[in-house]
Amino acid sequence: MKKVLVLCTGNSCRSIMAEALINAELSEKGIRAFSAGSRPQGRVNPNAERVLKERAIWRDEYHSKAIEELDDEAPFDLLVTVCDKARESCPLYEKAAESLHIPYRDPDGMGYEAFQSTLQKMRKSLLPAVEECLSD
Repeated sequence: MKKVLVLCTGNSCRSIMAEALINAELSEKGIRAFSAGSRPQGRVNPNAERVLKERAIWRDEYHSKAIEELDDEAPFDLLVTVCDKARESCPLYEKAAESLHIPYRDPDGMGYEAFQSTLQKMRKSLLPAVEECLSD
């Protein structure tokens, strides 16, 4: 099983959504995702949870957490940053073999449609990039 760490600043929207999407769509290909934040908010945005529940890919284990909480899962095969602020702290994280940066606009504070749009963009760009990066 190859492990992916999805990192953003707050770990409340984008990284949680990416984690769920990767786990739902790439687990059959031997890829498992985790997410964390460089400065976690400590909560999942209700709209992020809603969009994942509507697509039946939400898991109760998803929660906002700091990178250090995943030390037992390290090392990771791939680190994916989904926001520019997390990318800046990426060089400090050395427990990943490779890294990939695919930024998405933060939907926090926007309407529900922004969360739907972000998830759709992730499906189109993030999933193929992760799969290609981890292909043997």
